[in-house]
Amino acid sequence: MNSAAIAVSGLRKAYGDKVVLDGIDFEVAAGSVFSLLGPNGAGKTTTVNVLTTLMRADEGTVRVAGHDVVTASKQVRAAIGVTGQFAAVDELLSGRENLQMMADLKRVRSGGRVVAGLLERFDLGESADKPASAYSGGMRRKLDLAMTLVGNPRIIFLDEPTTGLDPRSRRTMWGIVRELVADGTTIFLTTQYLEEADQLADRIAVLDQGRLVAQGTPEELKRQAPGSHVRLRFTGLHELDAAARILAGSTRGDQELTLRVPSDGGSKSLRAVLDTLDEHTINAAEFSVHTPDLDDVFLALTGRTSTSTDTSTHTSTSAEAIAK
Repeated sequence: MNSAAIAVSGLRKAYGDKVVLDGIDFEVAAGSVFSLLGPNGAGKTTTVNVLTTLMRADEGTVRVAGHDVVTASKQVRAAIGVTGQFAAVDELLSGRENLQMMADLKRVRSGGRVVAGLLERFDLGESADKPASAYSGGMRRKLDLAMTLVGNPRIIFLDEPTTGLDPRSRRTMWGIVRELVADGTTIFLTTQYLEEADQLADRIAVLDQGRLVAQGTPEELKRQAPGSHVRLRFTGLHELDAAARILAGSTRGDQELTLRVPSDGGSKSLRAVLDTLDEHTINAAEFSVHTPDLDDVFLALTGRTSTSTDTSTHTSTSAEAIAK
């Protein structure tokens, strides 16, 4: 039995001469989080639109929850929930009324009990009877996702669900996603936030200019990026020249007065670099240890860095702090 909740083969979509999706293939295991990474314009939303029956592909086959999205679109829609980039709530209605409307549209039995349960689950009880126009951005996104869950869909598509949210609201959404997966729901997540994909995804696919340039677990993708290194910054060119001569394999940046030294990212490797500098009476003004992250993966695969990362794995320390 095929355990894939989503199976895509040879998916192609073009608008006139512009190819948006150029024959992509992937599978999403049931009960997992699959993240589609890519910059704006990469084709992420087009992919979601095809998978959710909102758009027809030019070529290829797509099966969602075991059903073909073209010949069995009704069955596909019955099995999925979709949360788009912007909260699709009626701001004139209260949170409770928005949820009740979805329950009525989906003809959910015991709709009132379902609505009450979702309000509690998403911590919206105190604001349940306030108009959605009075909700914060994070509350609207939670209400939007709660509306998506009416009817217990087996597969949920989250198209950049945390765009525009503050870090606290974003992490709240992450917690909700983890709870859904723990309950057996399959999540298809598109995002520009590399940390988000790293935190949530079981598998990641990198989409660039309509093509999948890599697929794998976060750790597998990180291994494709250049290795760890120690970054040293000096106060003058003389110190930089001296350090470059004694640290084999290092790469210098004359403008920033920096030196990148290959490392395994461990403390012993760092200590060895600093001890070598001490032996030659060379002082570094600052150092940092860098280990590959998804931003490195993105740069290695696409030639571009992401501008949407929230945190960095760089740890900077003044040179004086090592003297302990």
